[in-house]
Amino acid sequence: MTSVAVVGASGFAGALAAAIADRHPSLELTAVTARADAGKKLSELYPRHRVDLTLEKLDIDTIAERAEVAIVGYPHAAAARAVADLRAHETKVVDLSADFRLAKEPYERHYGEHPVPELLDDAVYGLPEIHREEIRGAGLVAAPGCYPTAALLALKPVEDIAADSIVDAKSGVSGAGRDPSHLTHFVSVDENVSAYKVEGHRHRAELEQELPGLTVTFTPHLLPIDQGLLASCYVTPKEPISAEDVRERFRATYADEPFVELSESPPGVRDVRETNLARIHATVEPATGRVLVFCAIDNLWKGAAGQAIQDVNLMLGLPETEGLTP
Repeated sequence: MTSVAVVGASGFAGALAAAIADRHPSLELTAVTARADAGKKLSELYPRHRVDLTLEKLDIDTIAERAEVAIVGYPHAAAARAVADLRAHETKVVDLSADFRLAKEPYERHYGEHPVPELLDDAVYGLPEIHREEIRGAGLVAAPGCYPTAALLALKPVEDIAADSIVDAKSGVSGAGRDPSHLTHFVSVDENVSAYKVEGHRHRAELEQELPGLTVTFTPHLLPIDQGLLASCYVTPKEPISAEDVRERFRATYADEPFVELSESPPGVRDVRETNLARIHATVEPATGRVLVFCAIDNLWKGAAGQAIQDVNLMLGLPETEGLTP
């Protein structure tokens, strides 16, 4: 058993990561931390997760002694220093924030000055379907954002044939986090769908980094649901291509991927709820010749906590699906 701590376990993604780790056959959840909620049991905040550990104030020395691996669930900027302190103790880390996903220049353009830029070169972008070999044995892995996870899985198989692309992505409100200052008021969300940050969402930097040379228009939308994310991607190919050739590209790319399902019809978010799966449908629109790709994920699973555990499995040399399949 490998000891694991979740630093920042009171948020939606951190709490789920703790729950998955707690029932994982090869991991032992030894500590969960929080700031405002320290002293409470995690099961008080999230009864459905059934994790009875008491949330503690973060003490880096204590966590480093009790855990070989830490999953950090702090917001961007707040995570960086905790990650640096844990790495100084040689604790392996998967960070759920944006702090180590990007190189220094794009990070500071979108988020501001980086607190510990000296660690950026050590971090691996934690999308296993693209960076599996780099994740194996890594000391620091940056879990991707939920929007880029779905969009990258949808676009990677056709990246080389694309002249440009549009990503029309829609997510449930849990993507905003648990902090009340970030929660969208129920009245404005219920029975409504709205686009936001249309002139530059921070997650587009991950798409630019992982899809170099491809022009991407990225527009996020908020859905009146708690969990789930659907990325609808429209690709203009450089040359005409048939739907069967497109589907063959996806079959070849994802034939051995345990968490990617190819679907005969466009997926819905309910198809993947509470799983670490990405469900994808690809085709060509006859009228325009555009490649259409639809990818559904659960934003808290494959878009955050589930993918973090998938990264932990790879870092430790465990079966990649362990703890993530029924």
